[in-house]
Amino acid sequence: MSPTLFRAAKLITTSRIASPVLSKTFQSRTFAYTARAMAATVDSNFISRITAAEKQITQQENPVAGGPTAAAQSHANQPLTSQVIHDITMGERKITGLDGPVPAGPTSIAQSALTAANATSSQAGASGVLDSETISKITEKEKEITGQDEPVRRGPTAKAQHHAGEPITSEALHDITEGEKKITGGERVKGGPTSTAQSELAKSRQ
Repeated sequence: MSPTLFRAAKLITTSRIASPVLSKTFQSRTFAYTARAMAATVDSNFISRITAAEKQITQQENPVAGGPTAAAQSHANQPLTSQVIHDITMGERKITGLDGPVPAGPTSIAQSALTAANATSSQAGASGVLDSETISKITEKEKEITGQDEPVRRGPTAKAQHHAGEPITSEALHDITEGEKKITGGERVKGGPTSTAQSELAKSRQ
């Protein structure tokens, strides 16, 4: 570890340590999950890798409150999205004091996992499932409408995440539409979040 990171680690307050919650069992739904959906989930294995990378930086046995492990745990069993990576990055900055991610650090591991999942999904084609890739696309469309970096509470991204890992059904589309109307003032937008979900469903049926 470089002297800079070592000094940063020494400055960390150890009085408030986040207890790892790695024993949570992934509760599988009765839907048929595809490999691409499972590969991009914030599960116990993913969180363990983030924790190991954090320990390499802090040289502490337990994760730091508000650090990258804590950020990952806050998204436990959710799809791995750009928002999750953003939160892990913020947690990493807290323990390093640096503006950017460190090589082989928590952010780097998370980005690699998402890249690998996206590569798998590109090869597999559209699945017709609300997986991480589809939800990420919905999030991007939401950001285009709101102009905000963060998804809106009860907006289309939040509605899609509620159905994460499930097939794109009429119920899921209805909920996403309701979320879209919340951010638009009551109207659907051409090429918006709902249209994106419908497009992914159509591709899976080709």
